[in-house]
Amino acid sequence: MKNQLIELIGKISTGCMGEEEIAHIADEATQAYADPQAFLTANPDINYDDSFPIPLGEWVVVGSLPETVLFQADTYMDLFAQIVASFGKDVAFNIKPKQLAKVEALTALNRIQIQLGSMNKEMGGYVLMNLSQPLDDELQAVLVYGNDQARVLELCAEVGIAAAPSLEALRLALYV
Repeated sequence: MKNQLIELIGKISTGCMGEEEIAHIADEATQAYADPQAFLTANPDINYDDSFPIPLGEWVVVGSLPETVLFQADTYMDLFAQIVASFGKDVAFNIKPKQLAKVEALTALNRIQIQLGSMNKEMGGYVLMNLSQPLDDELQAVLVYGNDQARVLELCAEVGIAAAPSLEALRLALYV
C-alpha cells in the first residue's frame, strides 16, 4: 500500500511536494491503515476518533496535504480563489474568482474546469478532482494533470479513497 500511496500523493501534488515529504506522509498513512490504535497511541496529538466518516489512514493522507495541493471551501468562488493563489502571481487566469459569485454551481465549476483544462497543455491540462469526503467544508478537491486522471482514479480505488472528477460528479449529482 505504501508504494501506491507514494504514487498517488505524488500525482495529486503535481510537483508541489518533495519526494521526502511524500514518502513521510505515505509511511504514516500506511501505519495508520495497518494498525489505527497503535498509530493513535504513538501519536497522542492526533485529533481523530471513531466518529470520523473516513478511515484513519485516509485522514492522515488528506490532513497532511498542504493548502497548495488540497483545496477546501464552501463555495466555488472561494475554491477557485485558493487555486489561483496556489499558482502565484506570475500565472494569469482568464476568469476571476468574483466572476463566479452569482452563477449556479454547475456553471461556476464548468468555467473553472475550462480554465484549468487550458493550462499546462503538455500534461493534458488540469482536472479538478474531488478527493475523500469533506469534513469541515462543502468542497474538497485537488488538481491532477489530465494525463494522470485515469491513474489517480485507479490508485484511489486501490487504497479506498473516494475520488471523482469534480465536474462529472456534480453533473451526476444534479441529473440523477
